[in-house]
Amino acid sequence: MTAKKINSPKIKSLGVYTQAIQVTGGSLIFLSGCVSVDGEGNLVGRGDPAAQMRQVLTNIQTILAEAGAGLENVIKVTVFSVDLNNRKAMNEVRLEMFGEHRPASTHVQVSRLIDPDWLVEVECVAETPE
Repeated sequence: MTAKKINSPKIKSLGVYTQAIQVTGGSLIFLSGCVSVDGEGNLVGRGDPAAQMRQVLTNIQTILAEAGAGLENVIKVTVFSVDLNNRKAMNEVRLEMFGEHRPASTHVQVSRLIDPDWLVEVECVAETPE
């Protein structure tokens, strides 16, 4: 089995990684951790967990679109948060953006993310649309 690299030109990569890998001949898309940056790599929502989660999920949508998928195709989400007290605000955005779709999920608190202004990072696994 081989894999196809997926990188959206609409989102600036901030490191030496691929934004997503789609399993060729299979049905899975693995997304690297996404953070709250715009297309130029600038932070969106400094100090605002809801705004950051909204930008993170928007970035995930943009990357998935490169594979013809969307948030409705996400099957597993892992949320890395610097403060679990932000969970309620972030979950409200998740409910708004995922709608009735409820992927499997893990939410953990970490001591910090690469940039001290990032409040949340999300990685996920999605299925290839049929």
